[in-house]
Amino acid sequence: MSGVRVLVGTRKGAFVLTADGKREKWEVSGPHFGGWEIYHVAGSPADPSRLYASQSTGWFGQVIQRSDDGGASWRPMGNEFRYEGEPGTHQWYDGTPRPWEFNRVWHFEPSPVDPDVVYAGVEDAALFRTGDGGGTWEELPGLRGHGSGPDWQPGAGGMCLHTVVLDPVDAGRMYVAISAAGVFKTDDAGKTWRPANQGLRTEGIPDPQAEVGHCVHRITMHPSRPDVLFMQKHWDVMRSDDAGESWHEISGDLPSDFGFPIAVHAHEPDTVYVVPIKSDSEHYPPEGKLRVYRSRSGGNEWEPLTKGLPQSHCYVNVLRDAMAVDSLDPCGIYFGTTGGQVYVSSDEGDGWTPIVRDLPAVLSVEVQALP
Repeated sequence: MSGVRVLVGTRKGAFVLTADGKREKWEVSGPHFGGWEIYHVAGSPADPSRLYASQSTGWFGQVIQRSDDGGASWRPMGNEFRYEGEPGTHQWYDGTPRPWEFNRVWHFEPSPVDPDVVYAGVEDAALFRTGDGGGTWEELPGLRGHGSGPDWQPGAGGMCLHTVVLDPVDAGRMYVAISAAGVFKTDDAGKTWRPANQGLRTEGIPDPQAEVGHCVHRITMHPSRPDVLFMQKHWDVMRSDDAGESWHEISGDLPSDFGFPIAVHAHEPDTVYVVPIKSDSEHYPPEGKLRVYRSRSGGNEWEPLTKGLPQSHCYVNVLRDAMAVDSLDPCGIYFGTTGGQVYVSSDEGDGWTPIVRDLPAVLSVEVQALP
């Protein structure tokens, strides 16, 4: 029976959770790199033994770690992230110019076919690529070179490129999401980019309908239908039916349209999951009830999923990279909280069970299929 490996990044280390296809009994390994912030741990779809971890502290900076044995052992890789050419400046919170400066890696997106090819989204917002398994990294400078780059500003968590989506059909097409600039799209493997924010509206910026400046929290797609994208924005849940060329709102009857993660069912491209929180200043569930919401219609109509989740006095958050799905049948849904719980639903969200409790605050959750 095939199994799953759940990769968890936290404020104070990484954890590897492993189970067979029943997803009932879990082996827990960790903490790996105890005491270090692990922004993201990602596994290669092309090689189940290959893992990458983004490790950082204020004392020692950023370190990329790689495992070739499913997390049993790790070794540091290349950690030079240099912006191409003259970095120039971008806008700071108060509108003053600030030089581009590398701070950390927020997100890895491994190639689905080559375990040595990985994209890395970093802060200050830029996209890097390795073709040698993390030994060396090169920026794809066309993104920052887009004419709007000097106008990008940081969101509350920094000016981070936090999401990379690779089109499974068109190898030249990919999307990135930047807080707070918006979605950008390339059709030529990252040489040139253009904004993909038509239809987004953002209060509080000088032009609410501006081409860039929108705080997008997460985007995702189903691999069988790559022209349909889903977005959790800083307010608003959105959908695009034309490969990001335009967006429309699908917040429907959610109790709040503010949140961070969004995920799509592995086998049902119209089944979508979000975790609403109260507001942009109150990062906890409405009414103190932890509820995952599911739409089986691609948006607008949403149902709360509560079985097994705390329904009183719960004030945790679920961050943008902390929700994932597996490819088993029935599909498993996973998420981690800032309270240190990692939950699994092995029945598509109908019921939830904690895999682990009392971890450090969870920053990311990814799932790897095991043979």
